[in-house]
Amino acid sequence: MSHLHRRAGRPARGLSALLVTAALALAASPAALADSGSARQFIRSAVVNADHTVTLPLLRGTSGGQTVWYVVLDASTSNAADRYGGNHANKLANARATSAAQKVAVRNGVIDFPATVDFRPDRHVAPGPTGFPPAAADPGAVGDPGYSPLIELPDGTVLNAPHIANVTGNADKAIAIDTAAGTVRYQLTDGFARGERVSYVSTDASDSAVAALENSTYAPELRRAPFPGGDGTDSARATLVAFVNGQTGAANLQRQGLNSALLDGLDPLNVLAWKPNQGRYSPLWDVHPAQWRDAAVASGVNVAQTSVDAVEDLVEHGTITGPGGAPFAPADFVVDCPIVVSLG
Repeated sequence: MSHLHRRAGRPARGLSALLVTAALALAASPAALADSGSARQFIRSAVVNADHTVTLPLLRGTSGGQTVWYVVLDASTSNAADRYGGNHANKLANARATSAAQKVAVRNGVIDFPATVDFRPDRHVAPGPTGFPPAAADPGAVGDPGYSPLIELPDGTVLNAPHIANVTGNADKAIAIDTAAGTVRYQLTDGFARGERVSYVSTDASDSAVAALENSTYAPELRRAPFPGGDGTDSARATLVAFVNGQTGAANLQRQGLNSALLDGLDPLNVLAWKPNQGRYSPLWDVHPAQWRDAAVASGVNVAQTSVDAVEDLVEHGTITGPGGAPFAPADFVVDCPIVVSLG
């Protein structure tokens, strides 16, 4: 992560108690990351750029009589996914009729949102003594009451439609906006899914400190998406593993985790359970914080992980726990991170 600032006297807020009390340790152990498969783009309307950004169609809507600009990245039906050129995420239908999805109106083909985003706040993030937990974490965009990037259309279709800009400003990760051409160039984030490298867009988070770390919009209503620990087709969420004490160092091939993101200014390389061509995929990631045990760090086995299955095996062997030695479990906050491309 870049452009880190500290607001004096203001501690990190909103992180779960498990994360705040994490016992962090760092170690070095060189090893090579294993990649497999081949590159595949999932969001068909996207254009992936060489500068680690993606160009997306920008759509005009309204909220409270004002113009808002948004993108559509996922849809609960294949018809809607085809229409918008986004991912088909059938599991989003499980968020229907919950406050995790705004019920919108459509007037003359224009979507009217009950709530939008305040893009005026300044983002402030500062690493703690060992990186994570952060000493300060304040998001640069905050959803108005009732805002969620998920919307429910009059026909019941659920779309993942994060707001990118409005009269208050624009998302920090929106590098360039062309309303006349209807495009936005947005920063990508790297991670892993099913043993492969992937790039995704991180747009919203249900926890304020996580939103600050992700440089995304704080959208607390996303926490209402069913349900914590739900990774099956009966849930709107999918599993994501975020290490709190992975290896650090910008040139270290084994670096990974929130402490690396804070200290190295790079992506945390989170581990996602599914890809958009799989039925259990959802852009709403149920964050499972992971901590390497001290013995694993000391012996150098704390190498970067690329699949949730491998992490769960390490949990079963006692090599990985939740923060502070707590059981490995969801922290009950959600990040909205649609996968754009698998890099193989």
